[in-house]
Amino acid sequence: MGNQIEMRHLSYFLAVAQELHFRKAAEKLFISQPGLSRQIKQMEEILETQLFERNKKKVALTPAGHYLKYEVAFIFNHLEKVERQLKLVGDGNSGELRIGFLGSAMQDVIPSLLLKIKENYPRIRTSLEELSNTSQVDAVLNDRLDMGFVRLSRVPSTLQMKTVYKDSFSLVLPERYPMITREFEGMHQFANDEFILFSQAYSPYYYDTIISICKDAGFVPKVSHKSVHAHTIFKLVENHMGIAIVPTALQNGFQMRVKFIELKNIPQRAELSVIWKKEHTNPVLKNCTDLLV
Repeated sequence: MGNQIEMRHLSYFLAVAQELHFRKAAEKLFISQPGLSRQIKQMEEILETQLFERNKKKVALTPAGHYLKYEVAFIFNHLEKVERQLKLVGDGNSGELRIGFLGSAMQDVIPSLLLKIKENYPRIRTSLEELSNTSQVDAVLNDRLDMGFVRLSRVPSTLQMKTVYKDSFSLVLPERYPMITREFEGMHQFANDEFILFSQAYSPYYYDTIISICKDAGFVPKVSHKSVHAHTIFKLVENHMGIAIVPTALQNGFQMRVKFIELKNIPQRAELSVIWKKEHTNPVLKNCTDLLV
C-alpha cells in the first residue's frame, strides 16, 4: 500500500463529500461500496486525519473534510482549466482570456482592448462577464477570471493593479432642469437636490468619491435611489427622481432626455484599473496586459 495520496483518492473523496452517501458515491464512480470505503479509509490513514463522521443513519464531513472538499474542488477546477489551456496555448499567442468588467469600462477601454487583441493575437479567445468590484476580485483570486476592470483604491497584495483610464466626473440633470448649463458655478448650487448614486455595495470607493465631491462643496447629499446600472440611473434622472454624478465617458451610448455638465474644477477623477493575479499561469495574460500600457 503506497503512503501517498493519489488523484484517484481525491476523486473518490470528492464523490463521497458531494453525495454524503457511500452507496450513491460508489454507483457514481462505478466501483463497489466496500472498495470505496477501503480507499477512503486508506486516505484517512495516509493523512492521519478523519474526513468523515460515519454512523448508521448518515455520513457527514468533519471540519477537516469540509476544508479538503473546498481545496479538492479548487484543484479539479484548476486542472480542467489547465487542460483547456494546454490545447490552446503554445506560446501565449492563442488561448483563452476571461475578463470581468464594470459597465462603464465598456464605453471605451474594453472595446479598444478587444480590437488590439484581435489585431495582434487573432487566435486568442475572450469571454466577458459584467460583475461588481468585489465579485471580480474574488473571481480573479480564485482563478475564475484572468483579469478584471475595477474602480477600487486597493486590492489584496497577491493582485497586481494598474490604472488604465482616468476620467472627469459629470453632473447629470433632467433635460428640463430649471437651470441652464452656463449658470453652473459649482456643486454647492445642488445642496437641496436629491441624488441617485451607484450602489455602495457595487463600488464603495466610487460611492465615497461622489460623497466627497458633495462634501467639498459644503453639503452631504440626500440620496433618493441607488442602482448598479448607468442606464437605470439616467432613467431615474430623466423622470425627475433626482440628479446624479457619473464618469464623463458614460455620456456616450445613452440617448435620453438628460443633460451633462462636466465638473472640470474638482480634483476627483474616475479611475478605472485593471487587476490580475501576480502569480498567474495563463501565458496569454501577459501579452494582453502589455496591450493596455
